Amino acid sequence: MSPPISWRLILSALFIIAWSRPGLAAPDLTLAITLDPEIRQFTAQAEWQPAQRKVRFFLHESLHVSSATVDGRRLPVEQAPAGPGYKQWSLHLAQANQRLTLNYAGQLPPLERNRDHRSVLGGMPPMAAPEGSFLSAGSAWYPRPADLFSYRVTLSLSGNQRGLVAGQRVSEVLPGKPGERYQAIFEFTQPSDGIDLMAGPWIVREKSVNRPGQPPLFLRTYFPAELDAVSGLAQAYLDDSQRYIERYSRQIGAYPYSEFSVVASPLPTGFGMPTLTYIGADVLRLPFIRQTSLGHEILHNWWGNGVYVDYQRGNWSEGLTTFMADYAYKEEESAAAASEIRLAWLRDAAALTAAQETTLRDFRSRANAAGATVGYGKSAMFFFMLRERLGNKVFDQGIRDFWTAYRFRTASWDDLQKTFEKASGEPLGDFFLPWLTQKSLPEITISHASSSGSGQKQRLDLRFAKSEAALPLRLPIQINAGNRQETRWIALAPQSSSASIELDFKPETLRLDPDFHVWRRLTAGQLPPVLREWIGASAPRLLIAAASPEEIVAVNQLSGRIFETPPKVLDMADLANALTGKQPILIAGTHGSIDKIIAKAGLPLRPASLAGQGTAQVWTVDGKPYRLAFISADNAATISALQRALPHYGGQSWLIFDQTRAIKKGVWPASVPEMAVSPTQTSKDKN
Repeated sequence: MSPPISWRLILSALFIIAWSRPGLAAPDLTLAITLDPEIRQFTAQAEWQPAQRKVRFFLHESLHVSSATVDGRRLPVEQAPAGPGYKQWSLHLAQANQRLTLNYAGQLPPLERNRDHRSVLGGMPPMAAPEGSFLSAGSAWYPRPADLFSYRVTLSLSGNQRGLVAGQRVSEVLPGKPGERYQAIFEFTQPSDGIDLMAGPWIVREKSVNRPGQPPLFLRTYFPAELDAVSGLAQAYLDDSQRYIERYSRQIGAYPYSEFSVVASPLPTGFGMPTLTYIGADVLRLPFIRQTSLGHEILHNWWGNGVYVDYQRGNWSEGLTTFMADYAYKEEESAAAASEIRLAWLRDAAALTAAQETTLRDFRSRANAAGATVGYGKSAMFFFMLRERLGNKVFDQGIRDFWTAYRFRTASWDDLQKTFEKASGEPLGDFFLPWLTQKSLPEITISHASSSGSGQKQRLDLRFAKSEAALPLRLPIQINAGNRQETRWIALAPQSSSASIELDFKPETLRLDPDFHVWRRLTAGQLPPVLREWIGASAPRLLIAAASPEEIVAVNQLSGRIFETPPKVLDMADLANALTGKQPILIAGTHGSIDKIIAKAGLPLRPASLAGQGTAQVWTVDGKPYRLAFISADNAATISALQRALPHYGGQSWLIFDQTRAIKKGVWPASVPEMAVSPTQTSKDKN
């Protein structure tokens, strides 16, 4: 996932106005930073050549300019409010392109340790603490000189702190004795769209990898002592980083940087920046992170941090990265695993309300589950369908061409379309335009199927019922006859609702898209309830099943982590009426209290497959019309233990936890509807 862009986008737009120089390269920025996390003291000197006489820049409200000089001459500086938490500074130069030196400093806000995985996606101030400091690119900790710019950062840190920004580490001096400081210089010579600064009490491990025809690649881990002490963990991250970089270098083009670092964060982050990824220390311990998330973040060095996103025209990067990383790993695992992740995307999409649906062109960044469903799932499915249309060879060539053409440049969906059109030799507007601009899920079902003919000359005639399907569709139809099974693809134009297929056998039954190759609304039987419905619900309900004040507090805290919209709290008197509606209801508390509510309200019993296992059980119920979810735990402590982990399991129907760890999970079974084919009577038959 790329760094959060809410304030970053706003500031970027303002900086473009202030600094834009059409046709000219962006100016370089030089920063000299001194940071003492123990007291949160930050001091900086910035130098750059503004392209205009009137200079405007933004800084976080905790930072104050002490001087601005050109050739040693001090310039007056004015300040004004610029939105919550920020200030705009302005000054006037005698002429454009003079070298401006700016000194500024301040005490940074403390690290907000209670931020959860959802709140780190929004704008964050620059924060400092001994256990970790994070100054995000969008937090205005430096004056931004242009939309894209190169930079050089000299960093001085106190004590046992280590730090870095994206780019090449040009030099490093470690403190030799108490009182000496850590010193390092970093350079990013390509145009960049921002600078993220991280610091912490890290132990640094390094691996050097020789690359034919290129300088060596330096791989590093920046782990706190307790994480570094986990046997083999740092080395595993170094080895897996090398494996992913080599994979994508072969698939796309040479890795564009001289290093890559895995940096532990004290916050539940999962950010990808050029040359590094910044991931929560707790999450880095999990073995599946190296199998999935690490590759995803490394791939962002090509998509998002190698080819930049034109956010004003839609973020294609997350979908392409999800398709070439998370989905590709499942595809390599098995066809069934790939089908399962496509089904999960479609189930997530079916849980969206009309107000939550948006177009791919409108997606900017993930702020909630709905954003992830569109910007990651729908977008990845778009690239999957595009590959199915073009074929693997042409699609892969388009990917390589896109990298070659837009490396270290900004690109949009339109640029992707042009690249794939060139690779395929065919216009693709009829595919890109409708899929990028339609909000709602298309609904397609087979309303009628009949066959005619004799022997090995058969014709299958199909009629479709369509809604919100004003876009071209390539639909796979699975046709069955006894032990024979064959899949045929049909092209269904927006204005068409019928198709015919020539066969050499008499069809008996068929299924529409049984392996989920098309972005569409699933039928009711394919939609067992999953927790995403409760997480992203627009008007959720909560019934607290607790007997003590401690248990009530624990449930309320847990619900605050789960729901994106505050729930309406019910009591037993409200439950009967709520069960007649369609809004998701969560019943959460301890085992005994849950069982009493189930018995009193006549609700479906606790699933036998979950009963008695673990310290907590979570399950969903499709009660038609109501949708119920239960969180049942031993006591208040085990309820609290679910706060960090449970929100990450939105795609599951049930889970069993042992304290903070999910030991079993799954989705309730679903079925793909099968339709009988009606034979068409001939005149001879009628007689």
